[in-house]
Amino acid sequence: MRFFLLVWIGLGAASVGPNVYSADRPNVIFILADDLGYGELGCFGQEHIQTPCIDRIASEGMRFTQAYAGATVCAPSRCTLMTGLHTGHCFVRGNHKIDPVGQLPMPADTKTLAHLMQNAGYRTGVIGKWGLGYPGSHSTPGTMGFDYFYGYNCQRNAHSYYPEYLWRNEEKVPLEPNTYSHDVMAEEALGFVRRNRQSPFFLYLAFTIPHKKLQVPSLGAYADKPWSENEKICAAMISRMDSDVGRLMDVLKELKIDDHTLVFFTSDNGAVHQFPRFNHSGPLRGRKRSMYEGGIRSPSIARWPGKIAAGTVSEQVWSFWDMMPTMADLTGQSCETPTDGVSILPALLENKIVEHPPMYWEFHERGFTQAARMGNWKAVRNGVGKPLELYDLPSDVHEDNDVASEHPELVEKFESFLRSERTHSDVWQIPSAP
Repeated sequence: MRFFLLVWIGLGAASVGPNVYSADRPNVIFILADDLGYGELGCFGQEHIQTPCIDRIASEGMRFTQAYAGATVCAPSRCTLMTGLHTGHCFVRGNHKIDPVGQLPMPADTKTLAHLMQNAGYRTGVIGKWGLGYPGSHSTPGTMGFDYFYGYNCQRNAHSYYPEYLWRNEEKVPLEPNTYSHDVMAEEALGFVRRNRQSPFFLYLAFTIPHKKLQVPSLGAYADKPWSENEKICAAMISRMDSDVGRLMDVLKELKIDDHTLVFFTSDNGAVHQFPRFNHSGPLRGRKRSMYEGGIRSPSIARWPGKIAAGTVSEQVWSFWDMMPTMADLTGQSCETPTDGVSILPALLENKIVEHPPMYWEFHERGFTQAARMGNWKAVRNGVGKPLELYDLPSDVHEDNDVASEHPELVEKFESFLRSERTHSDVWQIPSAP
């Protein structure tokens, strides 16, 4: 099996007395942006949107140029993160709404990343968007290993930044009119860290910016830009998230737990917005819902002072499903269930490239599409019965030159892999060829 900023925010009474950290049990904060493209951060080449706080995390840690999301849309990407299984094996392989509110739940016996961290003695929290069940189901944050939850249960409700309510654990919490949800979730994150500062914590901070609706309380530094209104809003949303990431990092320093906290930052899939000025996908082809690199390659960063060398750029290949074995390695555990990932801890701590097994993605919203990566080679099939496309990523990162006809042996190898790598699903069936 195969793997953003991680911050822990816990609930419960604060302890008193000295901090009780051990070097091998750092706090872990996983910050997940929503639909943030590979090129939307300054440290990944963005020239117009200001992201100084996240850029500073990159300069103080490790920036990954070949990290991947778990899928090209929200729910399956988050499922791969939670389960350590890619979309050929995990239960949630697409966005699947449940009426009146919620999404398809994971099975009740699912062992998650949060369970793994609980087993290691961590307080676990998720703040932000869940999208892997519905209220009262057997797949809510509380049943899936999280001690504390605040945010959106349903990812459809998360399309708006001015909802009527959010959830705190199993309780629906009404919001005052004109409450910007991102702001209250950012405050919750700071409070969680403060309450849990004296014991190891795992925070899955699943922000909703810059997903779906373009809404923001203030245009900030972009108010006077000679841009369209929507461009200003998009940029202001991303910079607002950046500022709150900076506040979080300041709290870690204030509480003197900065050196004891491993932080990841990443995005759940490719860019949703399409303003040419911003070049959202950077040098990559495609965006959200695409199996090209712009749909699945993610702007990813890791920081752990004194452990991860500052200013490092890594070509380590990894994806969300690698987080489970990596956290098991970090905490000295074995995964309770099989995963498709590998531990990338040597890449983090020693800047050693870990050989990665072949990677697999599938997508169901536009018929049935697949992608796979083996070494430097990438294969894409854009529909049942469509020919397999083959790209040499080091020389063609934009995936312009399909070289399938020149490498029939590689095409057959990928064909075999695509056939064997997925298990049958009654929910996610392959449609018949046209």
